[in-house]
Amino acid sequence: MTGRPDWTGRRLEVEVGPVAHGGHCVARHEGRVVFVRHALPGEVVVAEVTEDAGGGFCRADAVEVRTPAAGRVSPPCPLADMARGRDRCGGCDWQHASAETQRELKAAVVAEQLQRIAGIDWPVRVRDLRRGLLRRRTRARLAVDRRGRAGFRAHRSHRVIPVADCPITAADAMAEVTGRQRRRGRPVARAVRGGAVARESAGGRAFDVSVQGFWQVHAAAPDVFSETVARMAAVPAGGVAWDLYGGVGLFAAVLAEQAGPSGSVLLVESSARAVEDAVANLRDLPQVSFRAGTVERVTEDEDLPVPDVVVLDPPRKGAGRAVVEAVTSRRPSRVVHVACDPAALARDVGLYAERGYRLRELEAFDAFPMTHHVECIALLEATGE
Repeated sequence: MTGRPDWTGRRLEVEVGPVAHGGHCVARHEGRVVFVRHALPGEVVVAEVTEDAGGGFCRADAVEVRTPAAGRVSPPCPLADMARGRDRCGGCDWQHASAETQRELKAAVVAEQLQRIAGIDWPVRVRDLRRGLLRRRTRARLAVDRRGRAGFRAHRSHRVIPVADCPITAADAMAEVTGRQRRRGRPVARAVRGGAVARESAGGRAFDVSVQGFWQVHAAAPDVFSETVARMAAVPAGGVAWDLYGGVGLFAAVLAEQAGPSGSVLLVESSARAVEDAVANLRDLPQVSFRAGTVERVTEDEDLPVPDVVVLDPPRKGAGRAVVEAVTSRRPSRVVHVACDPAALARDVGLYAERGYRLRELEAFDAFPMTHHVECIALLEATGE
């Protein structure tokens, strides 16, 4: 026991420092680190402490801006307005930053994580996917409060903030819910239109996806990501490729086109339903085979075809040591690694380096505008070491 008082609820005037991974910036006050949301580097703000971690840091929200940064803008969503205090929606991190500023912040985070975790100095530029900041999200999952109102959760909370609309989500995706919201807290009359399968498209090909399955939420992302993966993979005609965490076949489709009828592509996916969708989606590509199971388990099979190229798109936690070692033990010439978390990417890049693979190219995309998330696609090549 140090006897230090709990700072929760206290208001601090701080000068905001650099951006950090997670949608906040770093400030310091009386020797403690303060992670401040809704602020920008270089600003002077009044921040209200929302959580005292009990050690050397606490979390806070900016509630007043004394000296704004050049990149500050007015949030387009009223649920992100500073006047709402702790009743702000927790879905967005950077509504108060211009589009260019958001991409600069994300680039700084990716570069910092690569340097700090993997020991690599790499210049990063985050590309715009050209659909703007608003109405670009094609999927959204809402929560319902005890009064039956649909909404999104507050930051680091289970509390539901009811919504009348979400300006970053496609209008059609929100209409069924928000059109049925009622006044004075009366329950929502909930209804669902359509079936259990969504029809998506990318690269001139249609994909059926279970509504509970995975598909990129940014409308432009599937086309751009598949083009980037194809360019980096460059599977030789007649070659062998692995598509790990292959989902419903987005990347396997382009790999199969490169490998041709005399080549082969192995798609590995843990979701049995996703594998069913992939089999149906790629039924015109007999060179693709499918394995349902975890990547860790399936790649233990010594009888798998030795790959020329491996593409993997792991979940947010990344691939990890076991998967990296399983992939690199087959010595593919190239590995194309897709990542949505900069810290996990940096850790995995470091693991590849231990196994004789070096980062050769990195593309970063602003696939999640207004949030701190950023999608990266990395090309790693065997060094012969």
